[in-house]
Amino acid sequence: MELALILPPWPNERWKLALQLGVTHAVTTLPFHVAGGHQASNPPGVPQPVVPHDVPPPEYRPWDFMPLLLMVQRFREAGITVSVIEASPPMHRARLGLDGRDEEIEWVITLIRNMGKLGIPVWCWNWMAVINWARTSTTTPTRGGALVTSYDHELMERAGPTEYGEISAERLWQNLEYFLKAVVPVAEEAGVQLALHPDDPPVPSLRGIARILITPEALQRALDLYPSPAHGLTFCQGTISTMGVDVPHWIRHFGRQNKIHFVHFRDVRGGPTQFVETFHDDGQTDMYEAMKAYYEINFQGVMRPDHVPTMEGEPNTEPGYMMLGRLFAIGYMKGLREAVLKTAASSVS
Repeated sequence: MELALILPPWPNERWKLALQLGVTHAVTTLPFHVAGGHQASNPPGVPQPVVPHDVPPPEYRPWDFMPLLLMVQRFREAGITVSVIEASPPMHRARLGLDGRDEEIEWVITLIRNMGKLGIPVWCWNWMAVINWARTSTTTPTRGGALVTSYDHELMERAGPTEYGEISAERLWQNLEYFLKAVVPVAEEAGVQLALHPDDPPVPSLRGIARILITPEALQRALDLYPSPAHGLTFCQGTISTMGVDVPHWIRHFGRQNKIHFVHFRDVRGGPTQFVETFHDDGQTDMYEAMKAYYEINFQGVMRPDHVPTMEGEPNTEPGYMMLGRLFAIGYMKGLREAVLKTAASSVS
């Protein structure tokens, strides 16, 4: 198993910090052409706009071959391998089954084919319609005054339904199956692994929009819709933990099927309707047992720390994604990995 960090598609100080940590695998986004080289995104919990990203400018689509090639070359020349793309073309219509979904699916197919041509092995994606990952606070204090994100479902529901009204679970399941039938064969041909992320938070409905990937059994159902070695999961430990289940058990369950293609190694305290994120050593999951489970299933992919606290001196402009917490997390993960490997080696000898 390899450790990775999420890094922007253009060089900055985080690239050098990753290398200084000994991290040479990158999880990155698509190289959207915006000021500063960063993709604009809504705060967690705010509905994602259909416009303007719905119709990209024809002269620049970041999932086309040349933008991806130039991005991969930038990383390669810095000594970093792009191992995962964790972003997508617009997929609002595909998720909701609206007119224009086939065009969006074609954009995804283009991305997957180009990833295959460039040797990028994993695409992390999700089926969270309208609202992506959601939080109700990005300034919750934790150990020593560090700031984390948190979620309170009662507060979120006060906002009322979105402009899309009620979207049923069955509609999302039908649209997911339609999507998989179109996309998985392309991934098989391209040699790309699809890593489906669970819904975060894992609640049945968010402002009238059903959430369907909210239990391990639902994740298994999604995998069974189109069985294929190319169709697997992003095993997001924090989200799985908020489902109220035994995280190491489910690592083994999906790992024995070779369905874990990518890992978000993080932790929380709480359940689906109310939780706070934590430092990696301060949550409710036995992180040593989780790392041990990845070793037992012979996980060969990459894992990244995912969300981290904002620490003293940082501006909290990217809640969950500032850098000091990631430095701590990588060191902690390296220590866990070394402990697991040495314990396994000593038991053999």
